[in-house]
Amino acid sequence: MIPVTAYKGRSVAVFGLGRTGIATAKALAAGGAKVVAWDDNEAARQAAQKAGLTLEDLNRRDWGDIAALVLSPGIPFHYPKPHRMVELAQAVGAPVIGDIELFAGEIANTEGVRVVGITGTNGKSTTTALIGHMLKAAGMDVRVGGNIGEAVLSLAPPRPGAIYVLELSSYQLDLVERLHCDVAVFLNLTPDHIDRHGTIENYLAAKRRIFATQADGDSAIIGVDDETTSRVFTQMRSANEDSVIPVSSRKVLSQGVYALGGTVYDALDGKPHAAADLRRALALPGRHNAQNAAAAYAAVRRLGLSQEDAAAGLESFAGLAHRQERVGQVGPVVFVNDSKATNADAAAQALGCYENIFWIAGGQAKEGGVKGLASYFDRLRKAYLIGQDADLIARQLKGKVETVACPSLHAATARAAKDAVESGLPDPVVLLSPACASFDQFRSYEHRGDTFRMAVTDLIAKARAGDAA
Repeated sequence: MIPVTAYKGRSVAVFGLGRTGIATAKALAAGGAKVVAWDDNEAARQAAQKAGLTLEDLNRRDWGDIAALVLSPGIPFHYPKPHRMVELAQAVGAPVIGDIELFAGEIANTEGVRVVGITGTNGKSTTTALIGHMLKAAGMDVRVGGNIGEAVLSLAPPRPGAIYVLELSSYQLDLVERLHCDVAVFLNLTPDHIDRHGTIENYLAAKRRIFATQADGDSAIIGVDDETTSRVFTQMRSANEDSVIPVSSRKVLSQGVYALGGTVYDALDGKPHAAADLRRALALPGRHNAQNAAAAYAAVRRLGLSQEDAAAGLESFAGLAHRQERVGQVGPVVFVNDSKATNADAAAQALGCYENIFWIAGGQAKEGGVKGLASYFDRLRKAYLIGQDADLIARQLKGKVETVACPSLHAATARAAKDAVESGLPDPVVLLSPACASFDQFRSYEHRGDTFRMAVTDLIAKARAGDAA
């Protein structure tokens, strides 16, 4: 834990008691603050009490002594309108901040601490984990967290030489003023979270805050494969040529890092040369992961890793759970858990990686369902549909992809495995990439992915029992 001492002896309101809020309340208390913690959700309050927090209803309390409001990332700050807690804080002149801002203040006085921040609409979790892995594999003192894994204030306290690798969402960046990233990575931007930011311009403005406090000697690494981030790169490069580095998985760059044809090319010095073989990085399939790999490679090179250490780190990365995670194989059939794909854009990343796909999809469909995946339909040998909006997806696939309605994920997995084995096709893949939210049948996308993994484990056990017989 990183104790937060900035509010020692003062009252601080913490609203929103999920993973981040609980960690924040504990860190403030450890630093001597008087914590006033609350969540309007009863289940969240019960979890916080089990974690040892004392609660006080901020809706009924006098705010006269509140020195700051720490707002959890999921609570509206600006749009569609400020949450009532924000209005109460503003009425008494208390700043509204997030846990990342508290972290920034606590590490500011520790010499030699460096921060790598990663943001973007897609790929930031994988890129964050990948950078952390590459640095750890090279023997560096690394702590990985933020919007992924551990909340930032749950990480180990700062000490000279430590590197914090932080995934930063737009919600978190909305609440920072002082965060200084020695290396800041902005991967891509597509329309998302507009309900929270109001417009795509506001969403972009939140993302760009990752660069706000950078100075000479810092590095800004920007994906140039979409129109928006390419424009950001051009604007920033014109102002500071040396520190702004482009990365791509679609085109050759005269300077920067790019990944094409299964190879990462290092052109950081303006002289492109092959640096890493992505065909050896089994946990990083597809073009989207090629961009993630290029960005991670650029980041660790700017932090001092050699080309050899960076390449070795890419190859040894095991990947993240529920993100194109290979969870088993029966005969020629590979099973891939991509439960994190809760919308069509995310599912497209996985569908583009394989040729003979037996696709498990469904749940609570997002706007448009799977219409946006039409260009991948020729890769689908059959679709196994589950959940609330299975009928909607079946209608969208009618006449294009054969579909099978399945009562459960276990049933879908078993049927897909049987069909894949009997197909005789080369390299068949049973892919769970639902393109839908999970809450109709599961607690979360993690629960859905774990259920798929268990179904695959059962199939493997049956296959082995059959071989033994």
